[in-house]
Amino acid sequence: MHPMLTVAVKAARRAGNQIQRASLNLDVIRVEKKKPNDFVSEVDRQAEQTIIDTILEAYPKHAILAEESGAKGVGSSDYEWIIDPLDGTTNFLHGHPQYAISIALAVKGQVQQAVVYDPNRNDLFTASRGVGAFLNDRRIRVSRRVGLADSLIATGFPVTDMSYLDQYLAMFRDILPKTAGVRRDGSAALDLCNVACGRVDGYWEMNLKPWDIAAGSLIVQEAGGIVTDLKGEDGWLESGDIVAGNPKVLGQLLHTIAPHVA
Repeated sequence: MHPMLTVAVKAARRAGNQIQRASLNLDVIRVEKKKPNDFVSEVDRQAEQTIIDTILEAYPKHAILAEESGAKGVGSSDYEWIIDPLDGTTNFLHGHPQYAISIALAVKGQVQQAVVYDPNRNDLFTASRGVGAFLNDRRIRVSRRVGLADSLIATGFPVTDMSYLDQYLAMFRDILPKTAGVRRDGSAALDLCNVACGRVDGYWEMNLKPWDIAAGSLIVQEAGGIVTDLKGEDGWLESGDIVAGNPKVLGQLLHTIAPHVA
């Protein structure tokens, strides 16, 4: 395992232990609302600090882009860690066991290392560019399904910004009857990992942040999948609009979405 990936795994497991201890006492956790339907808890902030401290202990000159504390040193280093300490905060606060820690390392703007850790299942997804993707140290691959009609698709609903709700619902309306089912679990990082290991065959969502998708996207790519924006291009990390899947299913998803893409 790459030394920087080893540090990310250590950070993710430390944060996961904190989060799981806190999950036993949800009633006493302090929660703030950043904006409608967008929550942050003291657990998010504590887990994020644990991750940052672990990374900077090993690499004190690296830059950080984290969901809660923002950017530190960005532009001053070729190495930038992109961190979501608790992807699926709303699930966590309701005791719904679908959330994860997401950590990616970008080098000169390209994601090179990725960790997504699901502390409920103790599932550790990792990837290094050019090396492959792994779940608990076992290599994973995207599914082999070739038809959208046989495929299980993941998605994420609009939550904080309803300005694109009609556009999203038009996509959903066209995709749903063409598939074996659509699932909305509430963690983009885990949705992408589920594509990578074949638990779902494709995924699309809109208006995400880099920390939601940076790690999961590399894991999909290293598992043999493809990640694009809604137009089939490479701007997904900047736009936050993402489509992922095995090569056959991704093409059909993009074709179905295309009439609703501006």
